[in-house]
Amino acid sequence: MTEGCAKRQIGRKANSFILTGAILLIGLSAAAQEKPQPLIPLKTNTPPIIDGILDDPVWQKAPHITGFKTYHPDFGKEMVEKTVAYCAYDRENLYFAFRCFDSQPDKIKASVTSRDNIRPDDWICINLDSFNDQQSIYAFYINPLGIQQDSRFEGGLEDESVDMVWYSEGKIDDKGYTLELKIPFKSIRFSHKEPVEMGVIFERMISRRSEAGTYPPLDPAHGANFLTQTVTLIFQDIKHYTLFELLPAVTYSRRSSIEQGELASEADRGDLSLTAKYGITSDLILDGTLNPDFSQVEADAGQVDFNLRYALFFPEKRPFFLEGLEKFNFGGYYDSWDPLVAIVHTRTIVDPLVGLKLNGKVGDKNTIASIYAMDELLDTEEEDFAHFAIFRYKRALSKDGFIGGFYTGRERKNGFNRILGADGQIRINPPTLFGFHFFQSQSKVDENSPRDDGHALGLHYFYNTRDMLIMLGLQDISRDFRTETGYLTRTGITRLRSGILRMFYPDSKVIQRVDPMVHAYLIRDKFSDLYESNIPFDLRLILSRSSMIRLGYNLASEVFLGEKFSRSGLKFYTRSQFTKQFFFSLSYIRINKIRYIADSYQGYGSDASATLRYLPSEKLHLDLSLIYSDFYRHSDSSKEYDYTIIRSRNTYQMNKYLFFRGIVEYNSFRKRLMTDFLASFTYIPGTVIHVGYGSLYEKISWIDGEYRDADSFLETKRGFFFKASFLWRL
Repeated sequence: MTEGCAKRQIGRKANSFILTGAILLIGLSAAAQEKPQPLIPLKTNTPPIIDGILDDPVWQKAPHITGFKTYHPDFGKEMVEKTVAYCAYDRENLYFAFRCFDSQPDKIKASVTSRDNIRPDDWICINLDSFNDQQSIYAFYINPLGIQQDSRFEGGLEDESVDMVWYSEGKIDDKGYTLELKIPFKSIRFSHKEPVEMGVIFERMISRRSEAGTYPPLDPAHGANFLTQTVTLIFQDIKHYTLFELLPAVTYSRRSSIEQGELASEADRGDLSLTAKYGITSDLILDGTLNPDFSQVEADAGQVDFNLRYALFFPEKRPFFLEGLEKFNFGGYYDSWDPLVAIVHTRTIVDPLVGLKLNGKVGDKNTIASIYAMDELLDTEEEDFAHFAIFRYKRALSKDGFIGGFYTGRERKNGFNRILGADGQIRINPPTLFGFHFFQSQSKVDENSPRDDGHALGLHYFYNTRDMLIMLGLQDISRDFRTETGYLTRTGITRLRSGILRMFYPDSKVIQRVDPMVHAYLIRDKFSDLYESNIPFDLRLILSRSSMIRLGYNLASEVFLGEKFSRSGLKFYTRSQFTKQFFFSLSYIRINKIRYIADSYQGYGSDASATLRYLPSEKLHLDLSLIYSDFYRHSDSSKEYDYTIIRSRNTYQMNKYLFFRGIVEYNSFRKRLMTDFLASFTYIPGTVIHVGYGSLYEKISWIDGEYRDADSFLETKRGFFFKASFLWRL
């Protein structure tokens, strides 16, 4: 249960459905909030200079709004500091400006950092519903120095991996700070109408006060639901583009790996790739790529990869897939604890040779998103390629409701995996949302195996106001449900989930909010016909300086290979931005564990993680993180293993375009040391130069024709890469 910029969203018999249906009636008589009058931005023929200084004539004439009110930690309070927002446009661009007053300008939290790294700072966000249809939002974040972050929100989830082309600058002065930004209409999708209507919510975060507010103010009876509470912007005579982009890229890499104790060079690899984007209309976009570069600029951060029940999840970072990825969010999804995390997880497409995408709107209410990719199979001699075909359709309903469908397929020469299904969500009344999904899978491992059919069903109820949050859900996943295009952690379960959070607002300068909460998960394991449960009890305290303390206890059990084990334990989490320079977070769990092997057994242990961030200057960022896990046998309290990952990530940001970064990561369990150095220049997303160098060291030595454990490190892998690309926008 979290909050953020608009985006932080098995029972056996019919009794469960009756209970769900009864709670669905909560609040049906709530009155609808009156929407504020539309805003008419100033149309100008003399656009402002984007320099962060509000001295352009356009800002003297443009309409402005004030009256920001809080939604965090409480709703409806006047923000301590005043905010003024201005809006204007011409035929090709949207313009916004902000005067953010601050009575303590020396305490404004801001840094010169890389793109998409400003959430710890003070910031302004423009939440733009570009179709004014309450289905999705672009979010443009800017910190007081003009550094950007952007995202897309749809289907209850925020995708922060998207990068759009827009321009911004900011200045801190003795009154606070000022911001200017320009959003080209080419960079967003909008309706092909006259006039064009969009919805907007302006948002401000003051980090040291843990205070976030919006204009228009959010109705506490509706909760932090941004999609249905926007104010309308109206634009006349803007240019509807036939968008055409070309993105040529060149990459070069040289790798070495150890052979008989010595590093030996592998074949150098150089590639040219071309990606093109064509706007069929201003809201329907076709993308194609040949010989795509799907390299990642930075290696995934280390995770504990031992004694796991299911594979680790790694987020998508590759540019071709990122735009429109939020379209594949599905209704009835609850949180990351759900076994069916994603029905489309594009990192299952490992090494594509060619790719096509089509996504956008057809008419006022219909949305489509599709992907085709031919993926080269590197680990088999029998088959060369797998063909991915993914299609998504959505039909908008009233408010932020929708109904839709999916088809996903991974076809190989000797086998396949296909999924067909429907999903949706319905806004019953302002605070109440009901979501669902049903997917049917067909799988065939090879030509000699039988076809396996399975299903995944999900129902979700969500109620959220200022004082109360209630969640109910039902999930059923058959034993033979499979997805080779998504991410699934477990099959063969029926799962009933519920949760309630009550918010209290004490009259205290230290504690801003108190959130007692309880969840309950009841699961039937279909393989064994045994039941397991997980009942977390938690108390959360919201404090100033972006600080939070959470204490809890889980009363839990888990079924593994037909046997029930205890999973009960204590947990603690805290975080704080205790000065402008220092941020700290700590998580600790002491819990009963399972040894996930064929002859499984009960154990116990600790899981911990900590992060320390230090900013000695606006440009230098020093991050140190630790992950720890251990396991003790329950029978004799003997330690079986401990696992520690220490990661140091240090960045010098010369300006908003150029940074130098060094990463050192040590894995005590694997006895490996990884180094990764990067110089990166990004003018706009797409126009980039990256130069990187990395090594892997292991505690081994080559003795008498074999590798043996050692106390010192031996370099076992080395790599260098160069990438350059240029975005041509015609």
